[in-house]
Amino acid sequence: MIVGRSPAMQDLYKSIARLSQNDLTVMIYGESGTGKELVANALHKYSSRSEKPFIALNMAAIPNDLIESELFGHEKGSFTGAHQKSEGKFKLAEKGTLFLDEIGDMPINAQTRLLRVLQEGEFTPIGGKEKIRADTRIIAATHKNLPELIDKGEFREDLFYRLNVVPIAIPALRDRKEDIPELVNHFLNKAKELKLEPKKFDAAGFKIMEKYNWPGNVRELENFIMKLCALYSDETILKEDLAFEIDNLGKTDHQILETETHFSKVFKNYLTKNINQINRDYQGDVYNFFLTELEKVLICEVLKNKNGNQLKASELLGLNRNTLRKKITELNIDITGDN
Repeated sequence: MIVGRSPAMQDLYKSIARLSQNDLTVMIYGESGTGKELVANALHKYSSRSEKPFIALNMAAIPNDLIESELFGHEKGSFTGAHQKSEGKFKLAEKGTLFLDEIGDMPINAQTRLLRVLQEGEFTPIGGKEKIRADTRIIAATHKNLPELIDKGEFREDLFYRLNVVPIAIPALRDRKEDIPELVNHFLNKAKELKLEPKKFDAAGFKIMEKYNWPGNVRELENFIMKLCALYSDETILKEDLAFEIDNLGKTDHQILETETHFSKVFKNYLTKNINQINRDYQGDVYNFFLTELEKVLICEVLKNKNGNQLKASELLGLNRNTLRKKITELNIDITGDN
């Protein structure tokens, strides 16, 4: 759900309404965390293709050697590890919409293949012989400056013009701070649905949030609200605690780690208030439960911070990349979500 009533968002809604009436290729521009997939989903939802699939693929989260297989599919035995036939995203999105997120991270060789499909309107799975007609609307998105990548030889100019038929820009949260109260209330309602305790902010609290620039945009604000709902025991978040938490948002990774004392205080308050319920729900397994939950939150947040890049996330966590992949599988962490 897209939230906001600022003038910048009103312009965005008008663009979505106009572009939902046709199948033109759309390029969505916006910083990480602005909600590019939400906009792409809205374009699909209100289009004539709404009854067909909406398939999203994040280029930054897929190893380079698997991108073509993810897009076009492959036949059994077409490469090492291809133990069975797999349908690609183009096939899965037939008559629907294919959303290519973070298109600026797509390697050149895959760009060439994608360009050919857009030009010819058909594709061949890896190892396949028969061409398949591609009846799919393409919506792409990026937070990168594609013209700069073109100048560096990292993005094909002809592909850029194929994708950039109609550009849409999503405003950064710092450019629509008047939407923050509505966004906060939206996330508080979402927290209730997740069985988190409801929280309140007074006027001073909203002003504190509006002073911060939110470099992580709406995603950062959502994560921030969820953290407060999960860790603070009091119904009303005091402006002093809110200011402390927001001050930490602007610090480096090492500086944040130095706030262990404050985190311990928050966690202790949570345990003190909920210890009876915890005893009832997790008797005999409290230790493992909290270790698993905290580990999952930690890995999810680091992956979001690194835009799904598992190599960078593993470096920050101090884990071997294979260990991180194993943890992602064990904890059932979704690495395909948006922006």
